[in-house]
Amino acid sequence: MRVVVVGATGNAGTALLRALQEEPQVTSVLGIARRLPDRSAEQYRHAEWAAVDIAAQDTAASTVARLTEQFRGADAVVHLAWLVQPNRERDLLRRTNVEGTRRVAEAVVGAGVPHLVVASSVGAYSPVDDDTPRHEGWPTRGIPTSHYSVDKAAQERVLDEFEAAHPDLAVARLRPALIFQADAAQSVVRYFLGPLVPVRLLRQGRPPALPLPAGLRLQAAHADDVADAYRRVVVERASGAFNVAADDLLHGEDLARIAGHGRLVEVPPAVVRTALAAAYDSRLVRADPGWLDMAMAVPVLDTTRIKEELGWAPRRTAAEAVEDLLGGMAVGQGLRSAPLRPATPRPAGASVLPLRYRGPVGIPDSMDGGLLGLYLSDHLTGVTAALELLERMTRSYRDTPFHAELAEVTEQLRGERELYRDLLHRLGAPPRRHRQAAAWLGEKAGRLKLNGRLTRRSPLSAVLEAEVLRAAVVGKIGGWRTLRDHADQIGLDTGQLDELIDLDLRQLDTIERFHAYARERSFRTA
Repeated sequence: MRVVVVGATGNAGTALLRALQEEPQVTSVLGIARRLPDRSAEQYRHAEWAAVDIAAQDTAASTVARLTEQFRGADAVVHLAWLVQPNRERDLLRRTNVEGTRRVAEAVVGAGVPHLVVASSVGAYSPVDDDTPRHEGWPTRGIPTSHYSVDKAAQERVLDEFEAAHPDLAVARLRPALIFQADAAQSVVRYFLGPLVPVRLLRQGRPPALPLPAGLRLQAAHADDVADAYRRVVVERASGAFNVAADDLLHGEDLARIAGHGRLVEVPPAVVRTALAAAYDSRLVRADPGWLDMAMAVPVLDTTRIKEELGWAPRRTAAEAVEDLLGGMAVGQGLRSAPLRPATPRPAGASVLPLRYRGPVGIPDSMDGGLLGLYLSDHLTGVTAALELLERMTRSYRDTPFHAELAEVTEQLRGERELYRDLLHRLGAPPRRHRQAAAWLGEKAGRLKLNGRLTRRSPLSAVLEAEVLRAAVVGKIGGWRTLRDHADQIGLDTGQLDELIDLDLRQLDTIERFHAYARERSFRTA
């Protein structure tokens, strides 16, 4: 059995890859993502990979055609891709989440795949004001004040249309509760809390009291249990809707006991909503009030159907899933994919790991420590500036054939920046942060370059940016070669430095091909 997983690098997708790897009936797996992961990492190395952006702004037909080609020969397609952020770019969210589902479904039909499995959510259901468990027949009209819920309900309508138009296609939709695992902890912080929320204080101990909106109750499931549900649906070629959640329902006192010392401070939901709205408007947190509205109004899930028809049963409680998440949040846990990257970035896509050292690390008396520190600091500055430029290019050229490759190089540069920071720390050399700040400002000022357009991008921008980036990568190659020449004196691993040089040469090839693509289009009149 060949299975394609769209959105295979996120929370549920990564867990599903683990489950499919252990399933004897599954002979091959193709992972599809907008940004490819580190394919050498244990979680991702057993799958084949292809980069497709289901929300690309080029014609929907071209995206469907790319997906159709990837889906050919598959026995099932599992569609998990869903964009949570940026909250404020509503059109982008809708295009990714609703229209992206439509594109995947069209490609499934075009490729002749017999089975489509889609990630819906408890958030698709219409609101309730009690704890009575609802089965899959409860209406899926969503919660109007939550953009996530509105889009999940719209996704359900897309699936309804395809089921009606293609009765021979088996369509399954899973509606899980909140999905938690330690490896997704930093993504939760990144997408919902933001950098100003001090989650790292969890390392020092649990809070003495937990303020929560009065009446909050929470259903959750561990990601591995949700993945097992998907696996069963795929293997059995099941169709229809399935609720997925652990058996225990957590109330405020339960969450206070799990997260802290058991003391709960109940706050009126209206007060919490007002405070959350103010924090969101001030950009102090990343979750808008619609997330609270949804949390307070979604129904409790009745999971009888999936248990009786597919033999599914949760192996972990909701309490255990929450505890796993909190433990991961305390240390910034994550994996080597763009959605799940840990708090201390590790690059996705090319096995850029922490520097390996051979023996004692330090600056020998035969070397000028001040000059070496300045040299390394200048290269850290260069990587910082290149990363700023490349992050912007990745956003700006998401609709080009190079988006996935640019995103992958971006992750690699994040990793290389960490390598320089680590080396400076090990050698006791100051990082000269004012230089990185100057590089950041210089990159912003560089956007005012004379490209023929004052307030908007021109086709020439891509050419000039590629040329600047090419120079930066050539500089990085020179930096790693210089370190290699002195590796034995400093205590570095020459083999890893050779790997970094090879990595940068591949980056250079990507930039050269992007430059050729941009040159061809730079002076067109239409």
